[in-house]
Amino acid sequence: MAPPILSLKEINLHWGANPVLDALEMHIGVTDRLCLIGRNGTGKSTLLKVIAGIIEPDGGERWVQPGSRIAYLPQEPDASAYATLKDYIMGGLPEDEQDQDYRADVLIEDLDIKGDAAPSTASGGELRRAALARTLIGEPELLLLDEPTNHLDINTIQWLEAFLKNWRGAMVLISHDRAFLQNLTTACLWLDRGRIRRLDEGFTKFEEWQEKVYGEEAEALKKLDKVIKEETRWSVEGISARRTRNQGRLRRLYDMRKERRNVVQATGQVNISLAGADRSGTRVIEAKDISKAYDGRTLFKDFSVRINRGDRIGIIGPNGAGKSTLLKVLVGELEPDEGSIKLGTNLETILIDQKRADLKDDMTVVDVLTGGRGDWVFVGGESKHVMSYLKDFLFDPSVANTPVHALSGGERNRLLIAANFAKPSNLMILDEPTNDLDMDTLDLLQEVLADYKGTILLVSHDRDFLDRVVTSSIVMEGDGTVTEYPGGYSDYKALKALTEKAAEPARTEKPKANVTNIADAPKKKASKLSYKDQRELDQLPAEVEMLSMKISNMEAELSDPDLYAKNFKRFESLSKELEAMRDTLDEKEMRWLELEELRESLDR
Repeated sequence: MAPPILSLKEINLHWGANPVLDALEMHIGVTDRLCLIGRNGTGKSTLLKVIAGIIEPDGGERWVQPGSRIAYLPQEPDASAYATLKDYIMGGLPEDEQDQDYRADVLIEDLDIKGDAAPSTASGGELRRAALARTLIGEPELLLLDEPTNHLDINTIQWLEAFLKNWRGAMVLISHDRAFLQNLTTACLWLDRGRIRRLDEGFTKFEEWQEKVYGEEAEALKKLDKVIKEETRWSVEGISARRTRNQGRLRRLYDMRKERRNVVQATGQVNISLAGADRSGTRVIEAKDISKAYDGRTLFKDFSVRINRGDRIGIIGPNGAGKSTLLKVLVGELEPDEGSIKLGTNLETILIDQKRADLKDDMTVVDVLTGGRGDWVFVGGESKHVMSYLKDFLFDPSVANTPVHALSGGERNRLLIAANFAKPSNLMILDEPTNDLDMDTLDLLQEVLADYKGTILLVSHDRDFLDRVVTSSIVMEGDGTVTEYPGGYSDYKALKALTEKAAEPARTEKPKANVTNIADAPKKKASKLSYKDQRELDQLPAEVEMLSMKISNMEAELSDPDLYAKNFKRFESLSKELEAMRDTLDEKEMRWLELEELRESLDR
C-alpha cells in the first residue's frame, strides 16, 4: 500500500476551555477524494487549516510526504494585496514557475474572469472564481477546498465538477452542496465532537451511516446507564450485608460514572419555526409581458408569470443573467421597462439576502435578534426569552454578546435566518439561503419551508435544495430568454431535453410550395395561436410525460408495505405530494386538450 500524502497524529486544539480537536488522527491517501462533514461550529474549517499547515495545533504531529504541494481555498478569499485578479491567480504558482502566465490565461478564460480587473471591483462570484483559479493553477498533489461552490452559478459548479473528476491528486472538500459531493467523493470524514470518523464510501452513503452510528451510540449509552444503576444499587444495599466493601467493584462504579459524565452527546437539532401572518390574497404576483434592460443588455423580454398563494418558485440562471433584477421587479422594488406588475393584497414580506445586509459587524447577537430592545424576541405574536431562542438555533448562550464579525459564515447565516423567521410573513424571498449552512440545518430548513403556508421566491445555485423545495422554476438562460418549468432543477433539465428533442423534426426545412406567382398563392388565414399559447402547447407534451413519470415513481415508493411503519412522515408528505401532482397532471392534460381544440378550429 502506498504511504499517505499527509497524516495527523494525536492532534489536540482548544479554543478556551473547549476542545475543538481531541487526540485526532487521520490519513489522506495520494488519490483520496474526501468530503469533510460536520455541524457548523464543530471545527471543519479549523481542521482544514491544520491540514494546510496554517494553524499550529496545541499538540500532536503533522506529517507531509516530502516534495508534496498543498493548495488551500479559504471560505472567504482575500485578494486585496494584489493589483489585478490575474496577479492574484499567478500567486498560486511556485516561485520557479512565475513566468508561466499562460496557465493563468487558460483558467481565466475557462472561469470567465476579468484578469485585468482590480480585486476591489470584483463581485463575490468573480472573486471566488479567481480564488479557485489560484488554488488550481499550481497543480498541487493535495487540494483543500472550503465551500468552493459558494457564490458560483450552476454552470461554473458543473465546470468545476468536470475539472475535479479529472484531477489526479488527492482532495478534501467542505461543502453543503449535496449534488457536488455525491458526484465527486469516494470517502467521507465526519468531524463530530472533536473526533474524526472515516467512511470509505462516497457521500451518497453518509447519512445512512451517520444514523447507524448515532443509533449504536444511543444503545451503548443506554447499556452504560443500566449498569451504573445496578452497580449503584449494589453499593448502597450490599454494604449493609458485608463488613468490608468490595473496593475493586466500587472503583469500577466510580470509573463508569466518570465515563458517563465525560460522554459528549450528539449536538441537538436546530428547532426552527416560522412566525405566521394573515393569509395573503390568492393572487400574489402577476407579471404581464415585462421587459428589463441594463447597460444596453436585455435581461428579460415579454415575460409573463402568475404566482399564487402557496407557490414555491425557484429562480435559476448564471451569474449576471439578471436573477436579482427579476426578483426586484416581481416584488415591486424596480419598475419594468415594459409590461405591468400587479401585487396581491395583504402581503407581509421577509427577505433573507446572501449579502447579509441586515447584519452589522458591530452588532451583537442579541442586538440582531431583539433590535437592541431588551432580552425578548417576539415570535408569532408571543414573547420568548432571547437565550431560549438562541438555543433553538443551536447557539450557546455564551455567544449572546458576541459581535457579529466574530461569528463564522455558517453562524452568521443561521443568525440571519433566526432574526427573519421571528417576523410574521406570508411572502418569503430567499437569496442564496444555503451558503455556509451545515447539512442538518439545511434539512430542517427544507422541512420548515415545506410547511410554510405562504409563498416562496428562492434564488439558488444548489441543485439538490432546489429539487427538494420548489414547485416551479423560472430559468434565465443568460441571453434574455426566460422560461418557466414545473418542478425543480432536475425537472427543468429533463423537460428542456425532452422539449428540444420534440422540436427537432420542426427544424427540418419544409418543401417549398410550387407557386409561380405570388398573386396565385392561396390566402392564409390571419387567425392562429398566439406566440404564448403556441409555446405552451409545444411544451405541454413533455411536461405531461415528466409528470406521469414522477407520479409512477411516487406510486412505486408508496407501494412499499414497510414505508408507513418505518417512515410515517415520508409516507404522509409523499401521499400529499402525489395527490397534488395528480391534480396538476389533470390540469395540464385539460389545458393541452383546450389548446389542441383551439388550434384545430383556427386551422379549419
